[in-house]
Amino acid sequence: MTTPLKFGIGQAITRREDDRLLTGQGRFVDDLGEPGDLHVVFVRSPYAHARLAAIDDREARAAAGVAAVFTGADLVAEKVGSFPPNPALKNAAGQKMSTPPLHPLAVDVVRFVGQPVAAVVAASRAAAERAAALVQVDYEPLPAVASLEAALAPGAPQLWADAPGNVAAVSRFGDAAACDAAFARAAHVTKLAVMNQRLAPVTIEPRGGRASVAADGRLHYQATSQNPSGMAQSLAKILGLPPAQVRVTVGDVGGGFGMKTLLHPEDVVCAFAARRLGRPVRWRATRLEEFQAASHGRDQHAEGELALDADGRILGLRVRITGNIGAFGHAPAAIINLMVGPKVITGVYHVPAIDLSARAVITNTNVVGAYRGAGRPEAIFLIERLMDRAAAELQMDPAELRRRNLVPPSAMPYRTPMGETFDSGDFPRLLDRALAEADWAGFEARRRDAAARGRLRGRAISTFLEWTGVVHEETVRLQVEADGRVRAFTAMQAMGQGIETSYLQILAEALQLDAERIEIVQGDSDVATGIGSMGSRSLYIGGSAMMTASQQAIDEGRKLAGEALEAPPADIIYGNGRFSVAGTDLGIDLAQLAARQPDKRIAISTVQKVGGPSWPNGVHVCEVEVDPDTGQVEIVRYTTVDDVGRVVNPLIVAGQVHGGIAQAVGQALMEQVVYDGEGQLLTGSFMDYALPRADDLPSFDTHTDESSPCKINPLGAKGVGELGTVGATPTVINAVLDALRPLGVTDIAMPATPERVWRAIQEARGH
Repeated sequence: MTTPLKFGIGQAITRREDDRLLTGQGRFVDDLGEPGDLHVVFVRSPYAHARLAAIDDREARAAAGVAAVFTGADLVAEKVGSFPPNPALKNAAGQKMSTPPLHPLAVDVVRFVGQPVAAVVAASRAAAERAAALVQVDYEPLPAVASLEAALAPGAPQLWADAPGNVAAVSRFGDAAACDAAFARAAHVTKLAVMNQRLAPVTIEPRGGRASVAADGRLHYQATSQNPSGMAQSLAKILGLPPAQVRVTVGDVGGGFGMKTLLHPEDVVCAFAARRLGRPVRWRATRLEEFQAASHGRDQHAEGELALDADGRILGLRVRITGNIGAFGHAPAAIINLMVGPKVITGVYHVPAIDLSARAVITNTNVVGAYRGAGRPEAIFLIERLMDRAAAELQMDPAELRRRNLVPPSAMPYRTPMGETFDSGDFPRLLDRALAEADWAGFEARRRDAAARGRLRGRAISTFLEWTGVVHEETVRLQVEADGRVRAFTAMQAMGQGIETSYLQILAEALQLDAERIEIVQGDSDVATGIGSMGSRSLYIGGSAMMTASQQAIDEGRKLAGEALEAPPADIIYGNGRFSVAGTDLGIDLAQLAARQPDKRIAISTVQKVGGPSWPNGVHVCEVEVDPDTGQVEIVRYTTVDDVGRVVNPLIVAGQVHGGIAQAVGQALMEQVVYDGEGQLLTGSFMDYALPRADDLPSFDTHTDESSPCKINPLGAKGVGELGTVGATPTVINAVLDALRPLGVTDIAMPATPERVWRAIQEARGH
């Protein structure tokens, strides 16, 4: 056997899972049905806020094929619990955050359009849909608020007694007095208010699940989830079961984007129905149900003020954040607005003083949860918009203003005014590389060429970072089998990001084995316990665990080989799957050594801990052309230089950056979830909710820089899954504004649709 270098770290190999998925052999949750399965369909509220006066399900229960109809009262009677809010967050009075309890099926009051009110279980999906239409619900409408402005307006309806003014929780950071002093001595102050509009995390595979109960009463839930272990624990808690009585398995996942980190009410109802009826039960959301009731993302308003001295160096930053968390507080929206986003609010800049306050507001809208980036895109959008506006007001090159304020590599490890510590990074190096790769100096010639064609050309640069990691430990089990296979068991979850292949590369290099001998076992709460895949942690922590487990397996094998070969472990060397006694021809293969063990395997369990969060960072440069007659924006050049630490697979890194930019472009130019004043969803299909297509995007020019690996994990990786989304939104919007600034346009709201851009041009010309 030769060292499998082509499968090692740093190689741009195609993903192992692609052949199976591209040939239609994937097994998604809706492929798992068996003859005889029951189907559940949900009756959903048409009101944003209403009292449930009565539910008449008699006609539905009598319909052909119906096995059962359940209401919220039925589940409460069966001791099914509600979704708990985050206990760590506080309200303005210093008490625990409180929002209305979210039951799997509404009890007493409905609080957003699309909230599940009843569930019909029948022999087929069609039968369940027909019977669901027969359920009669008597609603008594209540006043509704569907936006931040409406919720915070004087005299607004109070949606929950323990959230005065509809503010559920607050946070505060920094030193207000020091920040006030910085502003008092500033030579220039830039102010800006921005809105990160609400988005729908559209996955190619909608939510769904299949529940069954074994003869011993154990529940098995087959899900589409980013976190099978966490889902099993949450499901057990709400159903009132011992954790050991619930198993969650996950096959292929058609995208997650943060939305599939949650346990959803429909999952609980499906599992409850299977236990109650003693038969397998399935559910699958329609696209309308996904828009209505899967979690949303963003929906945050922020105001920022930046104080600078006469040379353009930052003295202080003042920020006020207001986030809409929707109707309930169980999802991570509150912590995203109050804690996670603020971690990166100062970006890559040295900010001596900060004063930040944030509040989480409840409304009669669908819950807001994690969506790719989860708070970091919103924070970076604010600071990068402030930097560009400051550069324009100071008549300074935006790249030069950034350069003057970058944290230098000599300051690492650098502690921010938010209390976070950057372990590594060379921000000026990335800036220089990006300016060269993007031909920053040649832009004016391209702008003149565009003007000759009747187009407005603009450019922008963003220097930024993001925070990754979530929980900073993960467990991996590694087994070397007697047949020569190596099996790695992990709670991380593939969902299109290529993590299976990345793990394979780490193991192949560390163990010096042919990749065909290695199997990644995931998607089963019985075989691995952990946090799952979210927050760009899969490689940063999970990949580090794979490397550590490999080294521990070699160390353990060296001891066992010493016993087998009657030599001191210090004399045992390892290479290409074989242990040998140094200076002799005595040796034993890894598989042979495993076969000698009592269990016919060598087993290692590793709890990988890292030294805190990692800080992937990058520089993005975007150039756009705007048609002044139509407002159409075309992205014509996009260049990135990203520091994601050690690169395991350049092809996968590029793909993650591409995908992240695409989702950011969607937010910048076209995507928006819209409710009317009564809380009715106006964007419930792809007829009303636009997504970027391939022809909306240029060929991205992406580069990585590995000169500053992460110093607090053994792999040196920093994570990449969310980086493109974090950096691209302000870069695109700032480029649009740069194109329009000669006309007098200084601000534009997202999404910058052709109509919105056209109107901004007309208003500027009118003035």
